[in-house]
Amino acid sequence: MIIIHKLEDFTFELFPDAQNVKDNIKELESYFEKFYAYGDYKPVVKIKDGIIIIDIDEYELESQGTEFRKVVSLCEKGKYNEAKRILDSLLEKNPTVSEYHRIYGQILSDEGNQEEAINSLIDALRWNPANNYALLMMGNIFGKFKNDFDTSMKYYEQALKANPEDNITLNNIGATLMQLGKYEESKKFFIQAAKINEDYPNTHYALSLVYEKENDLLKSFEEAILAVGKNKVKDEIYKHSLKQALTVSQKIIASVNVKGTVEKYLLKLEADGGVEVDIHPDENLETAAKFEFAENYNREKHKLLYKPGLTAAEHLQMHELVHLDLVIEARKYNKNKLFIMTQQQKGNFIRGIEPTIKRFKKLGYDEKSISKYCSSLFDGINRQIFNTPIDLFIENFLYVNYPEIRAHQFVSLNTLMLEGLHAVTDKRVVDLSPKDVLSKSKIYNMVMALQFKDLFGINLIKEFKATNSELKFSQKFYIEYLRIKDKRQPGEEYELVQNWADDLKLSHNFEIVSETEYRNRTDQDKILKSILNDPFDIENPDPKKEIETEKFVESQKKSGVNMAVVMFMVEALKYFESMKAEKVKEIAFEIAMLGSQGFDPVKEGYHLSSIADKTFAGYNILAYYYVSWKIAIPEMLDKLKLPYEREYELAETLYKKDNE
Repeated sequence: MIIIHKLEDFTFELFPDAQNVKDNIKELESYFEKFYAYGDYKPVVKIKDGIIIIDIDEYELESQGTEFRKVVSLCEKGKYNEAKRILDSLLEKNPTVSEYHRIYGQILSDEGNQEEAINSLIDALRWNPANNYALLMMGNIFGKFKNDFDTSMKYYEQALKANPEDNITLNNIGATLMQLGKYEESKKFFIQAAKINEDYPNTHYALSLVYEKENDLLKSFEEAILAVGKNKVKDEIYKHSLKQALTVSQKIIASVNVKGTVEKYLLKLEADGGVEVDIHPDENLETAAKFEFAENYNREKHKLLYKPGLTAAEHLQMHELVHLDLVIEARKYNKNKLFIMTQQQKGNFIRGIEPTIKRFKKLGYDEKSISKYCSSLFDGINRQIFNTPIDLFIENFLYVNYPEIRAHQFVSLNTLMLEGLHAVTDKRVVDLSPKDVLSKSKIYNMVMALQFKDLFGINLIKEFKATNSELKFSQKFYIEYLRIKDKRQPGEEYELVQNWADDLKLSHNFEIVSETEYRNRTDQDKILKSILNDPFDIENPDPKKEIETEKFVESQKKSGVNMAVVMFMVEALKYFESMKAEKVKEIAFEIAMLGSQGFDPVKEGYHLSSIADKTFAGYNILAYYYVSWKIAIPEMLDKLKLPYEREYELAETLYKKDNE
């Protein structure tokens, strides 16, 4: 083994007794020969060109590697006394191994014996002056426990000489300078450390503290979030980083006025949608915020309601405005859809949780309380069904496009995440809630938690105490969202709403229907009123069953030309253009047989064996119905009682133009 020391001040700090002979080469060689001698063995020492070279013919015992690994394992478990006994034996057999001394020093430091720790670490450096961990520990001890920052910096500087690309050394130098109040100097070392290793959370936490001191709160927040996200285990640095992120966020919310951001976005949406929006606080809201579309309430203006007193209310307002933005976008392409819940669906849901209702009755709850609970549960799970996929796109949109409200978003989402976590893990809630509904609610909450982790680094997944099945569903849904996150088409979010509900067998709770078609066939205010007045579906039948053919015909006449039907008819004309009349007639009769009980214009999922590769929505099948009879059986067309003469004329005109 070759040990090399430079003839410099640092070496004589390790060997203070050599100071007396440092100017006499022969005596200095003799000093190091005696120091490194053990047993009957004496090393060969040469000093040349300012370098001390000690050549030791070391011996190794085969068991030492295994024994040392055992020492490390014992230290990790905090069994320091056992570890020291083994180290004593190892050092007696072979004192030349620097790491034996270094780990001994680390144990002593952890035990609070800093003086003896220093002695062991100096021994480690005498055997290997480039032992980075020993140099770092010496710097840490002198800085943290001795308040001797000059000596601390000497050891850090030696560590950097040994390894200039050591990010931990750079980080520790920065920490020492920060303790001295030299924030500008410390920042340079932290930035350099982060460039070398951007995944070291301690550096990002330190940078957050520096930026906070400089009153650069946005950068301080960003670095705190990075520190949280980079931490793989929830240790002390994680806790400090999370606390720092929340503290700085509150400072930003208190000092940075983002009302202008909300107002600017609001004006844009009013211009895009042609309808004004009033923003009001509402003490009685069941949720943090709510958007009421004017057309659903027979008003001239939309309403955005939010609970007063909530921190970061601007995030909630922006969130609801993005809901409006998505609807405006979808409406431009006739892709907007409505989430409809009928009395029958609500009644079926309530009947499905009968065991829970019986349990509440046994516990002495009255009918009014039980009814309120059932309605709240139905509304709550349906809010999650509809909002979760859409909220993922909304929060990503806000995170990417409005960094100035990112701190507001973080505080607001953190509160909502913790509330959601409590709602599905609190023991009393778990004991009383229907297991199936609770499980599916947990899955939706975990999907949002996965995004929260991606955006802000806080991993709450384990705290949900989910089953493997629940975890797999949440991961599957989130991956599906990620696949279309950056290439979403207008209205595509509704597909995720339906698909996830299908996977969780929740589709019986609701319908998703085309907004245009739905508003043509029924009055939404009437449905909402009937649901509120008769939640158990006792007095009123399902509104869908009331749509009779005659009423449908009249509504279509009043509504004018149905452009959805027109475009589907153009599609049908193209499909039938090269088909023989007999084949068209065959399809016409199959559609007639399928529609013997009537077609629901807003329903999806109609299938024809003669057009096997296509799934039809309501207006789609009605258009094919009309066109097939117009082509193959025109003399019988009036028997269908479909009010689409004007639609067909327009479709025929468009079809002919396409073929010119």
